[in-house]
Amino acid sequence: MLRFAAVWAQSLRREQGQDLAEYALLLALVAVVLVLVIGALAAPIADVLNTIRDTLSNAQAYQVQ
Repeated sequence: MLRFAAVWAQSLRREQGQDLAEYALLLALVAVVLVLVIGALAAPIADVLNTIRDTLSNAQAYQVQ
């Protein structure tokens, strides 16, 4: 049991895996920001696309045959 505690304490002092954890946290932060930005822009983009669709539909209705 003492040996396990010594190995565990030694593993806490190693810094090899800390870079990976920092990159994972940074990636998670970027993902959250992207989700928020896309969520905030979804309605305005949908409005623009709906306006384009309506304009094209109206133009098609007035086509000369």
